[in-house]
Amino acid sequence: MKLSLLTTQAHSPEDNPWQDIPFAPDAGEENHVVNLYPEMTFETVEGFGGAITDSAAYVYSLMDQRQKKELMDAYFSPERMGYRLARIHMDSCDFSLEMYEADSHPEDRALERFSFARTEKYILPMLADAQAAAGRPLELMLSPWSPPAFMKTNGQRTGGGELKPEYREAWADYMCRYILEFQKRGYLVRRISLQNEPKAVQTWDSCIFTPAGQKEFLRDFMAPAMRRHGLEDVEIFLWDHNKERVYEWMRDVIGPETDALVAGAAFHWYSGDHFEALDLARRRFPDKKLIISESCIEFSKFGGEDALQSALRLSHEIIGDLNHGMTAFYDWNLLLDERGGPNHAGNFCLAPFLYDTKSHTLMPQLIRRHFEHFSAYLLPGSMRVGYSKYTDGLDVTAWKRPDGVLAAVLLNRSGKTLPVCLRLADEAARFQLPAGAIATGLIREETV
Repeated sequence: MKLSLLTTQAHSPEDNPWQDIPFAPDAGEENHVVNLYPEMTFETVEGFGGAITDSAAYVYSLMDQRQKKELMDAYFSPERMGYRLARIHMDSCDFSLEMYEADSHPEDRALERFSFARTEKYILPMLADAQAAAGRPLELMLSPWSPPAFMKTNGQRTGGGELKPEYREAWADYMCRYILEFQKRGYLVRRISLQNEPKAVQTWDSCIFTPAGQKEFLRDFMAPAMRRHGLEDVEIFLWDHNKERVYEWMRDVIGPETDALVAGAAFHWYSGDHFEALDLARRRFPDKKLIISESCIEFSKFGGEDALQSALRLSHEIIGDLNHGMTAFYDWNLLLDERGGPNHAGNFCLAPFLYDTKSHTLMPQLIRRHFEHFSAYLLPGSMRVGYSKYTDGLDVTAWKRPDGVLAAVLLNRSGKTLPVCLRLADEAARFQLPAGAIATGLIREETV
């Protein structure tokens, strides 16, 4: 067997050259060992992607054709990061230039005045270029941040509020209309979530749901609306908020009347690891999917000056989620400006690519190289396999790909170089992983 190793060093946005490391007979090494057990298989990964927000798409519109091609090829080309998933908001979110809604007329129950123009302005051109670069239909996830203001108890898109009971059917039809608008233009809507961050009262677009309220809305309004509109093949996801409550929401919403309606739960990373919550969800609901629908460095919460720490945080999150049942990953904004915006509420964040609107410079960030270690090499259809490791300073995830190659991603979160004895069956390969580095190892049988 032969190990091919690709390493991204700390503070470097580029990779070292691939390093070929031969396996040798296992000499009984007990220290520094990372074991791989490909006979132990778990979930299958669907793919990786990110969000095409109004803000990302606006910044994209400012770039020249060469820069646009560079960005699209990096993300969506099968030879690069290979993104195949995209998340798009219904109506505005915080990462929009301003608040907007497709229909603001309380009397328009038939949605005759529904306008898709705001989504067409920036988002659809970027989506079209992304799909062209991918060379295949992208699988879309649609999520609402807030119903139209007139449908809410507080009469505004911001500040939480709840959906008025008398508008539940109208809101379900409104969400279906968004799906249909994308479908009419030839796009594949794979899934929706019922509400982005249903526990958050924000200074930007937000709406509160309780588990009981979301269960009732799903059972009595959303599922019937999707049947009426012929959308039964679109997956429905619960929660779409931080991991610490993902198990509770699944427990409280999924029951005899709703089980068949729910494909799984979406979650965000902003409240910490909570990998155990995914274990609980997987154990109780083994047939449901777990996907991360949003993940980024919020400047107000984490800062963004230390590129290495940002990359280590997010890569640790991805590896932990992969090892505890996640099957699809959506990064947040694919692109932002030099401030981490625009954002109509001032909620600036890091993105894998920033664009300096003053110097007209596209600026790849270190985190982009980290993400590529996952998306480019953990191919769709790969099955997670068993492993063990010798230190908590090292994060590891390992996958058996459809082409028969074993892929392992290793992240050194310690402050020192770590020796690794990668052991598979009766053979082992040895290498050093520098502090703060991420590496992908591809293990193949050697051909004569």
